[in-house]
Amino acid sequence: MDVSTFYALFAATCFTLVGLWWNVVQGHDDWMRRRALRRIVGGVYLSFLLPALMGLFAQVGGDSTPGLWRASFALLAVIGCVSTLRLLAHGRRDGSSPFLAVIMGAAALVYVLIAVVGAVPGIAGAIGLAPIQAEAVLLILLVVLGHGLVWRFMAGEGRPAEDER
Repeated sequence: MDVSTFYALFAATCFTLVGLWWNVVQGHDDWMRRRALRRIVGGVYLSFLLPALMGLFAQVGGDSTPGLWRASFALLAVIGCVSTLRLLAHGRRDGSSPFLAVIMGAAALVYVLIAVVGAVPGIAGAIGLAPIQAEAVLLILLVVLGHGLVWRFMAGEGRPAEDER
């Protein structure tokens, strides 16, 4: 597949996931009333929004202007990593499950790798990929982890018990 086509489809898919997530959230006003739940809802939102933005920058920069997508990937990955680590710290204080901590820790690691490849693109050659291809693989992993967050949240993690509603 052409990398430009991949990023076009990837960005559109991620923006669709953002919209779907907000449709789910709109049906649950109680999620926005509790600080811990708002954090998790926001974390899920960012797990789809940041990759969508990276996908757009990859399309704009492409092969002809790699500095644009590389800088945007690095910046957005730092934002994602910091946000994820903050969510992880709050989750530990709020008593989140170890499963959720593993997903968020893995997401933070993927964000670090995205930033590293953006800053030092030659490192991607070690695994036989062009930098923009290595970033694509990392973004796929990030979205898979985002789906894990959604699944865990929808399965009950961090949601109020029936008697608390």
